[in-house]
Amino acid sequence: MKNLISNFPNHISEAVTNIKAAHFKASSINIHNVIITGLGGSGIGGTIVSELAAPNATVPIVVNKDYMLPGFVNEHTLVIACSYSGNTEETLSAVKSAMNKNAQIACISSGGELLEIAKANGFNVITMTGGNPPRSMFAYSFSYLCFILDFYGIAKFDVIANLEAASKLLVDDNEAIKAEALEIANKLKGKTTILYAVSGGLGVASRWRQQLNENAKMLAWEAEIPEMNHNELVGWEGGTSQFAPVYLRHSTDFSRNQKRIEINQQIISEKTDTLLEVWSKGNSAIERALYLVYLGDWASYYLSEINAVDIMDIKSIDLLKSELSKIPN
Repeated sequence: MKNLISNFPNHISEAVTNIKAAHFKASSINIHNVIITGLGGSGIGGTIVSELAAPNATVPIVVNKDYMLPGFVNEHTLVIACSYSGNTEETLSAVKSAMNKNAQIACISSGGELLEIAKANGFNVITMTGGNPPRSMFAYSFSYLCFILDFYGIAKFDVIANLEAASKLLVDDNEAIKAEALEIANKLKGKTTILYAVSGGLGVASRWRQQLNENAKMLAWEAEIPEMNHNELVGWEGGTSQFAPVYLRHSTDFSRNQKRIEINQQIISEKTDTLLEVWSKGNSAIERALYLVYLGDWASYYLSEINAVDIMDIKSIDLLKSELSKIPN
């Protein structure tokens, strides 16, 4: 996993190469809405990209993490299916539902049944090398999703330029990022981490939580500002130093939310001795998101070492899949 995390900037560059070589067919039917369907390491890219796209998206974008699709899906819906293995049962079920509803479909996968379906039906599809943990291939799925939304005219990202700039930023700042990640990991040792982010950035917080879950074998949760100001903030009246809030911040966050964070921290700091701020870097939303994701990946790696756990082990998920495989569809 260490090598896979180290190669994150290279994965972005390789994704750009694949994007440049992609041969997608334009849609002949107007798109009225978009569904991005996928789960876990394959699905989190959709969560983050949908948030980045929201400010200039021409149609609604919904993220789906279920077997089923919303009732509004029809021939004017673009369904983007993302499954690294190509065999995620929930995603395959959603794709088959999309086909039954005559939706337009684009796929992201390394192989499996999803790639077979895409090729057999002539769907737009873009691939990556298989055989790795899905969570380690995030840079590909994220980059491809930006490309697909841009290609269909759903949201303009200036994809190539921003992805190339992001890769360069991460390479240039690599040692500083790793040093900050190690510092963060040492402060989160033995704590229950709570990730806070401003609306529009919750997906990155979710990625941090997922990486802490799988890589470091730690429980964590995420919440967004301002929503948590209306409920979870009161919960801190029962807070203790077991809990370590981490604020994922951007200098571009809305000014009222910046002020909310300052007040939040005044209240929460009375209940815990560990409160961290992590600031993004970059000139675009894509750069800033990838910077924080990369930093979080390294923090989860160092925590796996501190916790003395097997970063690759996902036996709980494997057991779940094994038990489900015994049940007929």
